[in-house]
Amino acid sequence: MLGTILLIVLILMLIGAVPAWPHSAGWGYGPSGGLVLVLVIIIVLVLMGRI
Repeated sequence: MLGTILLIVLILMLIGAVPAWPHSAGWGYGPSGGLVLVLVIIIVLVLMGRI
């Protein structure tokens, strides 16, 4: 249950950090790249059953 909630929150954060939105146009790809890395780690942990 915790893993599902965490995954949904991370996906929403990833969508919010996409540089196409006006509020994040000047950020570049740093925030979304970092969130993708965290998302991949969380997905691996969920699939391994650690979360």
